[in-house]
Amino acid sequence: MSTANRTSKRWKLAMTAAGAALLTACSSNEPTAAPEPRDIPAASDAPSSAAPSTGGGTPDLNAPETVATGIDVPWGLAFLPDGSALVAERDSGDVLRVRTGRTKPQRVFTVPGVSADGEGGLLGLAVAADYAETEWVYAYYTAEDDNRIVRFKIDGGAPEVIFDGIDKAGIHNGGRIAFGPDKMLYVGTGDAGDGSESQDAGDTNGKILRLTPEGRPAPGNPTAGSPVWSLGHRNVQGLAWTADGTMYGVEFGQNRFDEVNKIEPGGNYGWPEVEGKGGGRSYLDPIVTWGTDEASPSGAAIVGDTLYAAGLRGERLWTVPLGGGEPKAELSGRYGRLRTVAVAPDGALWLTTSNRDGRGDVQDGDDRILRFPAR
Repeated sequence: MSTANRTSKRWKLAMTAAGAALLTACSSNEPTAAPEPRDIPAASDAPSSAAPSTGGGTPDLNAPETVATGIDVPWGLAFLPDGSALVAERDSGDVLRVRTGRTKPQRVFTVPGVSADGEGGLLGLAVAADYAETEWVYAYYTAEDDNRIVRFKIDGGAPEVIFDGIDKAGIHNGGRIAFGPDKMLYVGTGDAGDGSESQDAGDTNGKILRLTPEGRPAPGNPTAGSPVWSLGHRNVQGLAWTADGTMYGVEFGQNRFDEVNKIEPGGNYGWPEVEGKGGGRSYLDPIVTWGTDEASPSGAAIVGDTLYAAGLRGERLWTVPLGGGEPKAELSGRYGRLRTVAVAPDGALWLTTSNRDGRGDVQDGDDRILRFPAR
C-alpha cells in the first residue's frame, strides 16, 4: 500500500471513529466507445518557460479556430507557461501537448495504470502553480481499485502518487482538479453511485477536497487534518474562480437539476437529500440550475464576471452572468457534446468536444479542440 493510500485510509478511519463532521453553512451508465487507431507522435522538446502576456476582453464566440482534431475523448486541459496546452485522453491514458498554429498534437506522457471503464479513465489535469521551478503536472485518474491523483514531469520518470483511496465506479468518478488562487490543489470527486458517501464527512467521495501540492490536507481547511473543503456533492465536474477569489463549482444532477454552486468552505450542498434548490437552512442552494437535458455541465471557466459551462447532454456552452441576469446558451448543437472549457494565458477560451465517449454522434474530425480568441 502506498504512503498516500495509508494516509487517506488513516484519515477515513480516524474521522469515522471520532464521528467528526464538517461545519455546515446556512447521465446514464452507457458503454464507452472503443478508441479508433490514431498516429500521435511522441514529443522530444521541453516546454518553454516564457509566458505570453495575458489578453483582455471577452472571448469572441463567433470566431472559432480549430486547434486540434482526432483527439481520443479529451478530458482534462491545462496550460503550460508558454501558452501550449496539455490535454488528457480519457481512454488511452495519454497526455498530449497541443499548440496553436495547426501543428499536430504530440504525446508527451502516458499515465500508467489507467483503468478506462464507463466514465472512468484519465480525467483532470493541473499544472503546478510553481511549474517554472518544479515542472510538476498533476493528473486525476481511475486506477484498478480506486481514483487517485499523481504528479509527474513530462520529460520522464515514474509518476508519484500523492492521494488515493477515492472510491471508483462506472459512473460519478468526479475528476476535475485545479490550483486555486491560494496555490492549493482543489479536487472535485463524485459519489461513485452511492449518495450516502456525499454526506459522510469522513469519506472523500462526493466532495471538493483541498490539498497541499504534496497531497496532504491543506492548512486552513474547515476541519483540521481533513482534506474536505465542501460536501454534499453528487459529481463535481468543473471548478473556477473569479479575480477576487470567489470559487464556483458545477456538477451533474440526477434526473431533474444540474447545478452551478458558489463554493463556501465547510458548505453542505445537499446531495442526496436535495437536488437543485430547496435546501432551506440545512444546505446551500445553487445559484443556477438547469434541466439535465439542457446541460450536464462538465467544465467551467470564468472570464471577468461571466462563468462559462460546457454542456455534454445539452450540447451547448452556457454563459452565466455572475453579477446577475439570465444564463444564455451558445453554440447549441453546433459541435455536439462539450466537455471542457478553459481560459488560456492570452485570454482565449478553449473548448473540447466529447463525441467519441460512447454517448455522442461522432462527426468528422472528432474529437476536436476549439479556440475562441479574446476581443
